[in-house]
Amino acid sequence: MDASQVWSALRSLNYLVVVDILCVAWLLYRLLLLAKGTRALQIIGGLMIFFLAVVLSERLQLQTLHWLLEKAFPLGPVALVILFLPELRHALEEFGRLRFWGQSLGLLKTEEMSQMIGEVVRAVSTMAVKRIGALIVFERENGLEDIIATGTPINAQTTSELLGTIFHEGTPLHDGAVVIRNARIVAAGCTLPLTASPKVDAAVHTRHKAAIGMTEESDAVVVVVSEETGTISIAVDGKLKRGLRDDTLRERLMELLQVGDGRTPPWAPIGQVATRVGDALKTAGGRRRG
Repeated sequence: MDASQVWSALRSLNYLVVVDILCVAWLLYRLLLLAKGTRALQIIGGLMIFFLAVVLSERLQLQTLHWLLEKAFPLGPVALVILFLPELRHALEEFGRLRFWGQSLGLLKTEEMSQMIGEVVRAVSTMAVKRIGALIVFERENGLEDIIATGTPINAQTTSELLGTIFHEGTPLHDGAVVIRNARIVAAGCTLPLTASPKVDAAVHTRHKAAIGMTEESDAVVVVVSEETGTISIAVDGKLKRGLRDDTLRERLMELLQVGDGRTPPWAPIGQVATRVGDALKTAGGRRRG
């Protein structure tokens, strides 16, 4: 195929069809990310097995079984709405959030997330001094609907005062975990899965085992404050790092939650470059005058 044929094929290509396919593929990808980490994937697996049973029962001429499965078809739409009600509600909520449509509005995300991290670090530092146990889960790409369902809905802005109140000893929610999504506390008093790894030291307490277990089953980031020692720890990918200071915790959260570089705002390098260019121009001007 020569260049003229290639150019002719490109001219005859309907670019709207390509854009349409790409949009559908991207939308399906984002919906799968929402379903990841929830029971939706298990339900989808059950539906696939159901349809496979319908086909096999017809091919193998299992008349009674095929008749029963066919009778269940009219109930399918209603059953899907009932089974996927929490997931559908979560998907509709995500449609209205900026995070679902990508990371193009990075400055807005950076500002909100930086403020949230500052409030968390402030609360964690206070709780560490007072030796108040805490367990804070940061949702990333994997949905945590199953974990959120075990706690009490909050849906409030993340502040150090609210976190201190939730984990204050004697309050009904202080023993559970707080889940933070999109810089907001969505639930408190949540139950996390404990790790079953034999590599975990027997001296590791329940909060830390829950943090490790949570990060083994999802891509979440979990911050733990030890009630016994006041030590601040962070769990990621099934690994626990202890003995963090305030500044180290801030930098690590900034990095893991993709907010700048953990030390300077995203516009700082631009300012530094502008300053250096200005200094260079002043130096050049001084040399010319000299």
